[in-house]
Amino acid sequence: MMLAADERFEAYGTSHVTVLVVFAVGVVVAIVAGRRLSGGDREQLVRRTFAVVLLCVTIPLQVLQLTPDEWNLRTSLPFQLCDLAWMFAAHALWTRNRLTSTITYLWGITLTTQGMLTPDLASDFPEPRFLMFWGMHVLIVWASFFLVVGLRILPTWQTYRRTVAVTLTWAVAAYVFNVVAGTNYGYLNRLPQNASLLDHLGPWPLYVVLEIAIVAAVWALLTWPWTRASVRETSRVA
Repeated sequence: MMLAADERFEAYGTSHVTVLVVFAVGVVVAIVAGRRLSGGDREQLVRRTFAVVLLCVTIPLQVLQLTPDEWNLRTSLPFQLCDLAWMFAAHALWTRNRLTSTITYLWGITLTTQGMLTPDLASDFPEPRFLMFWGMHVLIVWASFFLVVGLRILPTWQTYRRTVAVTLTWAVAAYVFNVVAGTNYGYLNRLPQNASLLDHLGPWPLYVVLEIAIVAAVWALLTWPWTRASVRETSRVA
């Protein structure tokens, strides 16, 4: 479906900047709320309400992409990491699971935020696709801060390694599907059409190898402070 010029999303236009401001304020709210709720009587209720809200935003987006008017083999299947991140986030919010909390945190802080800074989006506000796209991305990152920084469901080196393993498994599966179906989920087979940070990492397959190495290193840096914090908290308890 063709959109009129005034209906098309513009990177860093008014709607984009507005969403980023709301997102930044929400990060602070998520951290403060998590700190106040952690271990309290209302924590489970708020966590699970958050999970339900996340599902109510993301599931319609996935269903919308499978309808005849929106169906496109190259974009409609839930093979992007953000399509999986909301599932892990919902599980972490509902169960307080450390592994899915770590996956939500590491994927959200790095990969989902990249999608927010360089969004692959055509529809502008108030189109439903715009609302659901940003709802999914913003809620995933808010959940990551709420779970780890707020509730202090802290990553460990074990959950870091398992997150890397889960991500590599996804990458291999997505790459094979891309080769068979001629798609480009995860931008594993060619660079995205829109400008992104991947443009600075060289041609395929160099940019894929460098991206994996850089992401693994950044995730280690994001994990390290929390492992030290966990040790200090354990020492104080002892």
